[in-house]
Amino acid sequence: MYEIRTEADFAAAHYLSNYHGKCERLHGHNYAVYAHARGTELDGGGMLIDFGVLKRALKEVCAQLDHTNLNDMDVFDSNPSAERIAQYIFFQVRRKLPAACQGLLYAVDVFETPTSRARYSIEE
Repeated sequence: MYEIRTEADFAAAHYLSNYHGKCERLHGHNYAVYAHARGTELDGGGMLIDFGVLKRALKEVCAQLDHTNLNDMDVFDSNPSAERIAQYIFFQVRRKLPAACQGLLYAVDVFETPTSRARYSIEE
């Protein structure tokens, strides 16, 4: 099994509406995002997927979130947890990849801090 990972980042504000504590107030994070792809076959150039292809898709999605209030996006249902953000980024990145590469994306990690991560992944 081969695996690659690329990363991007964005800064955004949010608050958690069904949470009791300091995170129920508007605050921001500098999010780090990792996109993981894996598979058993390499292409003619010896690559699973070109790093640039995966990175470009990830950066495009992160750019749409950068410097926003995530609560303003309907997709998060007014509760943009790190888990929901990871799921959203996963499906948006997959949609931007060439059809032959979409099945290679298997996980997206979203770090709110260097020590706090949420992951969305698909089951094989």
